Amino acid sequence: MVSHDIWQPPYGGRYASKEMEKLFSPRTRASTWRQLWLWLAEAEKELGLDIPAEAIEQMRSCLTMTDHDFEIAAVEEKRRRHDVMAHVHAFGQAAPAAAGIIHWGATSCYVTDNADLIFLRDGLDFLLPKLAAVIGKLASFAQEYKDLPCLGYTHLQPAQLTTVGKRACLWIQDLLMDLRNLERARSDLRYRGAKGTTGTQASFLTIFHGDHFKVEELDELVTKKAGFHSAYIISSQTYSRKIDLDVSNALSSFGATCQRIALDIRHLASFKEVEEPFEKDQIGSSAMAYKRNPMRSERIHSLGRRLANINKDASDTYASQIFERTLDDSAIRRLYIPEMYLCADSLMILLNNVCSGLVVYPAVIQRRIDEELPFMATENIIMGVVAKGGSRQEAHEHIRVLSHEAASVVKQHGGDNDLMERVRKDQFFSSVVDDLPKLLDASTFIGRAPEQVRKFLESEVHPQLEKYSTHLSNGYTAEISV
Repeated sequence: MVSHDIWQPPYGGRYASKEMEKLFSPRTRASTWRQLWLWLAEAEKELGLDIPAEAIEQMRSCLTMTDHDFEIAAVEEKRRRHDVMAHVHAFGQAAPAAAGIIHWGATSCYVTDNADLIFLRDGLDFLLPKLAAVIGKLASFAQEYKDLPCLGYTHLQPAQLTTVGKRACLWIQDLLMDLRNLERARSDLRYRGAKGTTGTQASFLTIFHGDHFKVEELDELVTKKAGFHSAYIISSQTYSRKIDLDVSNALSSFGATCQRIALDIRHLASFKEVEEPFEKDQIGSSAMAYKRNPMRSERIHSLGRRLANINKDASDTYASQIFERTLDDSAIRRLYIPEMYLCADSLMILLNNVCSGLVVYPAVIQRRIDEELPFMATENIIMGVVAKGGSRQEAHEHIRVLSHEAASVVKQHGGDNDLMERVRKDQFFSSVVDDLPKLLDASTFIGRAPEQVRKFLESEVHPQLEKYSTHLSNGYTAEISV
């Protein structure tokens, strides 16, 4: 039930997906702790510790944290000022036969850290196919518009032509880097396992009467039960907070990419060349009814700014740890770990939605080319004159004078670019007048852009997306809530 009387993070119900909200919910967290305690008890029993079968069965029967369980834990935490022990108590109430063996040999970080590693892993498993879907949609867009010439911009000033599809490939290339970064972060994740209070496994060595083999086997068993390929051999009380930083760096880098793409789309929208989807009943401005504001791209830019900076929290937390662990990592990790995933998830939903419905206006693009191309074509005209036996230097001087006159019409009088009309009227250029349509053909100014797009998609994009083919086959278009 949503309360309208207290502040709540805007991700829930507004930006992020239900699956990501659920992953970082209090119930998932508490229930995962219970699952971890069950795995520990099962592994200890398998290795010969005296744990009654009834205890295991009772633990298995109440793994999902109920509202009543939360009430019990809240009362106990108020009393003990220790969240993990409060949950140990609540679990023991629900599974009384196991009350004496829950958390046997473990420290709090057995549940808190191992659970966080599970959330880091599962969160990336949610995000990776979504990012692949965004890349897939942009790849289709790039393929469709690989031949459509448009103005290029350097210094945000008109420059040599490119194509609409080639520009999209700039975005795709950066997103592919993000995909690889996140895949690498996902594959590097390991489990903390059963390591004890300072990472030495001393408590488990005591439980198993000095049997090092059983301690190592316990570590391997709980790791396997959690679905990890291996555990970190070295840990302190916690897994290294460098791991959080590693994941956050990959996510923050994606946040920067989102800002870059959104800013391009916002500029293109201001030029009226390309726009994000705009729904039939959507309102752009409360005052100016005609407006079609790029609010989705602006939202992407805004959330991307937050995500791009969130790794600072992880960096400072890692850098502030002393020796085997200090608790100043606790409260802040409750904030930034869920948020960086919810923020990234929100961005992928928005990007999917925008990239599914980008609207291109070829006539506007051509008009803008026509305004600038005459200046860009002057070198071709000079070369055409030389090819017909004329003087390069004389052609250059004539073009220079005519270009300045045309520029004056555009800048000082707000007129159209009439350079080509001036060229046609100048007797000096009579030898190339009939060649002007060819010399002004926009498709001759785009270089190898279409070929680059084709090669890029075939050799880099499609192979990278192959592993996500099942997720991409349905052509899913994300819906935004507001």
